Amino acid sequence: MPSSAGYLITAIAATVALFFALWWMFVSVGDEAPWIPAGLAASVVLLVALSAREVVMRRAWTRHLLEHGVHEQKHNVGDKQDGSKRAYSTASLSSALRAIQKQSVAADAATNSAESHLDIFHLCRDYAASAEEALQSPNLPAEKRIALRTGQERVRSLQKHHLLTWARESSRALTSEAQQRARTSDKIEAANKAVQCLDSALQFYPQEPELTASKTALREYIASVKVAHWVEMAERAAFKGHYRRAIERYKDALFYLTRETENDDVRLAGEQKLQQEIETLQTRLRHAKKETGASEEE
Repeated sequence: MPSSAGYLITAIAATVALFFALWWMFVSVGDEAPWIPAGLAASVVLLVALSAREVVMRRAWTRHLLEHGVHEQKHNVGDKQDGSKRAYSTASLSSALRAIQKQSVAADAATNSAESHLDIFHLCRDYAASAEEALQSPNLPAEKRIALRTGQERVRSLQKHHLLTWARESSRALTSEAQQRARTSDKIEAANKAVQCLDSALQFYPQEPELTASKTALREYIASVKVAHWVEMAERAAFKGHYRRAIERYKDALFYLTRETENDDVRLAGEQKLQQEIETLQTRLRHAKKETGASEEE
């Protein structure tokens, strides 16, 4: 475990240095009370440093319990030593379960904590694996076996909850980011990252309807971005009188619409509209050719 005293000394030294640096900067610009903003900024930095250490050390301690609680019993010799190691193993798993439940409550209460949900998911998987290894012991008392089974059921429920929460919050944030991007390629890149988050969760829960529905909605969004891009290109070409180029762009939009749109009603309505635009441009192109030919004859 890292030294708490060393971390605190480093954090306090950095905070003091920040305070004097900000104080000097505010004095140089003529602030009448430079110590107030400097002190506030330094206090915020110190609080963030202490809070970050608390979160990191709590997760590290939980992982320590999971990694060393069960595996130490492999090195015992004799029945008496074996029994004490098993007792230590079940005790450490019980402590790990309490730590996971505490972190679960904290993650649910926090906002913008998608990564913390993913961390808890991994901790739950580690706990379930360690508990399963402990249950393989033939000499494990019945009451401890029941306790481990109960802990596994609780952890599996938390595991699913936090993975789904992570996938939902991460995909929602990436979708919002995609909608705010200006370039089409950036929109598609952010949306594809959201799909990857959902795919990661679907590997564990392939029958979860929430994940499937979210992935379908994202694929529809990506398709709509591509179609809108090519439609815009077609409209620009048609406005400039480049009808042949506009027809090709509309065909590109039609290609992405038919290949990537899963909603039948949306696809059919879009196909009909694009076909109408293509036919209109083909009519204009024929008229333009006739007018060109007539002017050449004159």
